[in-house]
Amino acid sequence: MANRQALRELQSRLAERLQVARTQGVAPSWLAVEAGGKKYLFPMGQAGEIFPWGATQAVPYTQAWFLGVANLRGGLFGVVDLAGYVTGQGTAPKTELARKESRLVALNSALDINCALLIDRLAGLRNQEAFSDFAERSPDAPEFFGNQYVDHNGASWQEINLQSLARQAHFLTIGA
Repeated sequence: MANRQALRELQSRLAERLQVARTQGVAPSWLAVEAGGKKYLFPMGQAGEIFPWGATQAVPYTQAWFLGVANLRGGLFGVVDLAGYVTGQGTAPKTELARKESRLVALNSALDINCALLIDRLAGLRNQEAFSDFAERSPDAPEFFGNQYVDHNGASWQEINLQSLARQAHFLTIGA
């Protein structure tokens, strides 16, 4: 019960911050999420709707990081485990508590791909002022990685360019 209340409070704070940002003309830059113990930033213009993680229908003979398909608001979406895709490995099954915090973040419809990323936890909205330092993408990092940011607490956040991710041949090739 406490988890539901905490989730409602988080969603309420996010809605309030979005409303304040709209009225002040200042839009947040990123949706902050956590997956597989790592912290990621999704550009707000590339992220779509956020859904609770429900049942997915498994698809045989697919990559370990492709969890199947889900009906999200009447649309059929492929579901990708973000942590599994980034590491190239499958992830361990989640506990009931972890499943309750997990979310599906759909890619923006402008990217023209019906896909949702499974993340472990929403961490709110971030703008440039939330960070004290950044480093440009390393040449050996995946092409869809953007800059890496360090927040005022010293935590490292990796930006993921969802548009670039949606165009990766490996991302689009779900067959095992």
